[in-house]
Amino acid sequence: MSARAYPVDGDVSPTTDSGDLPIKSSSHRHKVGVPPKQNMFHDFMYTFKETFFHDDPLRHFKDQPKSKQLILGIQSVFPVFDWGRNYNLKKFRGDLISGLTIASLCIPQDIGYAKLANLDPKYGLYSSFVPPLIYACMGSSRDIAIGPVAVVSLLLGTLLRAEVDPNTNPDEYLRLAFTATFFAGVTEAALGFFRLGFLIDFLSHAAVVGFMGGAAITIALQQLKGFLGIKKFTKKTDIVSVLDSVFSAAHHGWNWQTILIGASFLMFLLTTKFIGKKSKKLFWVPAIAPLISVIISTFFVYITRADKQGVQIVKHLDQGINPSSFDKIYFSGDNLVKGIRIGVVAGMVALTEAVAIGRTFAAMKDYQIDGNKEMVALGVMNVVGSMSSCYVATGSFSRSAVNFMAGCQTAVSNIIMSIVVLLTLLFLTPLFKYTPNAILAAIIINAVIPLIDIQAAILIFKVDKLDFIACMGAFFGVIFVSVEIGLLIAVSISFAKILLQVTRPRTAVLGNIPRTSVYRNIQQYPEATLVPGVLTIRVDSAIYFSNSNYVRERIQRWLHEEEEKVKAASLPRIQFLIIEMSPVTDIDTSGIHALEDLYKSLQKRDIQLILANPGPLVIGKLHLSHFADMLGPDNIFLTVADAVESCCPKLSNEV
Repeated sequence: MSARAYPVDGDVSPTTDSGDLPIKSSSHRHKVGVPPKQNMFHDFMYTFKETFFHDDPLRHFKDQPKSKQLILGIQSVFPVFDWGRNYNLKKFRGDLISGLTIASLCIPQDIGYAKLANLDPKYGLYSSFVPPLIYACMGSSRDIAIGPVAVVSLLLGTLLRAEVDPNTNPDEYLRLAFTATFFAGVTEAALGFFRLGFLIDFLSHAAVVGFMGGAAITIALQQLKGFLGIKKFTKKTDIVSVLDSVFSAAHHGWNWQTILIGASFLMFLLTTKFIGKKSKKLFWVPAIAPLISVIISTFFVYITRADKQGVQIVKHLDQGINPSSFDKIYFSGDNLVKGIRIGVVAGMVALTEAVAIGRTFAAMKDYQIDGNKEMVALGVMNVVGSMSSCYVATGSFSRSAVNFMAGCQTAVSNIIMSIVVLLTLLFLTPLFKYTPNAILAAIIINAVIPLIDIQAAILIFKVDKLDFIACMGAFFGVIFVSVEIGLLIAVSISFAKILLQVTRPRTAVLGNIPRTSVYRNIQQYPEATLVPGVLTIRVDSAIYFSNSNYVRERIQRWLHEEEEKVKAASLPRIQFLIIEMSPVTDIDTSGIHALEDLYKSLQKRDIQLILANPGPLVIGKLHLSHFADMLGPDNIFLTVADAVESCCPKLSNEV
């Protein structure tokens, strides 16, 4: 902010944008409007509605007869009764193809994901049977594919293992898994029912990118046990412990036949993925590749009896549909508390992933999903799932992408997938006996690679360095410590960023754009000139108790710095301080006290405080607190240009 930023020859009267006509004289100047005083109850109800019911979910019920309201109510809870009325054969054809396609992808993935959660493979299949049926009736997304996912499976397995050893206490571990799933569902449904879905937005995009990337690497490293045929493997998930366990077993624990199977089919899967990316018409190639890999590798192991040579296989997989597990859920004792704690964390992560996926594909097809309804649907399906031997299910990005590209029309594709999984459970599970663990490891590694979004991380680095710190904090927290610590870091940094932005809002010095009445940030517009004797500052945030002192001190520091530059350049001293308040959406009593303190401080220095364009909430509170009377109505203006024009004659008179 140099002295050269001031106009020369005393030209301090700004013109209009056209440059032809001067701005309005003071006699025709508009005054800042004061909104009518609001009833406290109405004000509270407006705030409550905007917080919890901003989408006005009951608008469809207005002016409708009781019978119609009943139908709308049923359709609201079960959207299947809404879109089902217009369902036809053409839509079914698209749903059938997409349902069969995602079923071929989900069956091998489910078996592998269950192992990530330290559960028997059948529970992965169970979780792709019941939950998708519930979601198809209650969910509002047409494209999301429901089932177990890698990140939630790893998170659940890590948190459960910290409480119960699945090897020494498998029954207790399983019961705790169902308990956690139950309370994950309760958490999701409660957030949706009480319309608290905005809470998941506190996990920033950058933190999610870092967390997902770290989780993907952790998941891939965990698969080295099955990929290399290692029997004794660390229970820890951090990269140091995993690599130490891998290289410690290098001389005697690796099985070359297992490595050959895993590496061969991983190359096959990556090749099919490359083909699918090159040609969208061939989307089905990478979708059915995992199932083909399972069939071929299982057949190969069976005819060669490679399991006798140390190749680890799935072995027995129970036949039949989901048994009831309601009696296995803990509703009392220490394990109840553990289940609630694990369920809340797993439910929030699952919810974040599912809602993000649903919104992404809804935007692609230009339709709206109701976030709160989605949460209720996801919650109910997990509550029901916990009672039918399922663990936490949510939206899968890889399967949803395949579902989308396969041409799904409605949630019927989830029903088709469930039917295929049902047939598999009833008739085909014995065929998975000789499926090698190496192929499941290869499938999971192939599935989690897209979660490492390097391009997103680079973009975050370019756009916002603080976001990048959050991204890397979550990433390194996951891979070097644990999944739960990485998640904690992600949440902590997200909150820290919010607090930093709230407590340290940006301020800017404004100058006049030549030949206009527009005032803008002089750092953004170097050609903008400062008006001699006047300092204009813009506050880019609401002024609350958390930032009021900082705002006052920052304004005073701007003033002090400008006074020093003015003195050094032998220019007229600062006599007017204008605060541009357009971005100040609200102010509380602490903010008003800060303005009062600033006003009194400026009075002692013979500097007049002026406010420009305070919003309705702000000006209303300034009048109620009598600060507007203290400042004087002649010192509150509609625009910065009006304020400067008012100051200029006074400056001229003093000169």
